[in-house]
Amino acid sequence: MTRNMGMADRLLRVVVGAMLLGLYGALEAPWRYLTLLGLIPLGTALTGNCPLYSLLGISTLRKQPRTPQA
Repeated sequence: MTRNMGMADRLLRVVVGAMLLGLYGALEAPWRYLTLLGLIPLGTALTGNCPLYSLLGISTLRKQPRTPQA
């Protein structure tokens, strides 16, 4: 698995995932389980790879400038 997410994208996903998971205790039973969808952005942020980005050929990862090797 190659990384295709930059740091800003990963940070945003951690925040959104944590917010969704934080709502778990505040909602009633049928809606409570929808908050578990917060595991998806949290998991993609931790791995640095988004499968949807891979399918669409998108990458928010900055390319590192190549340094000449001696």
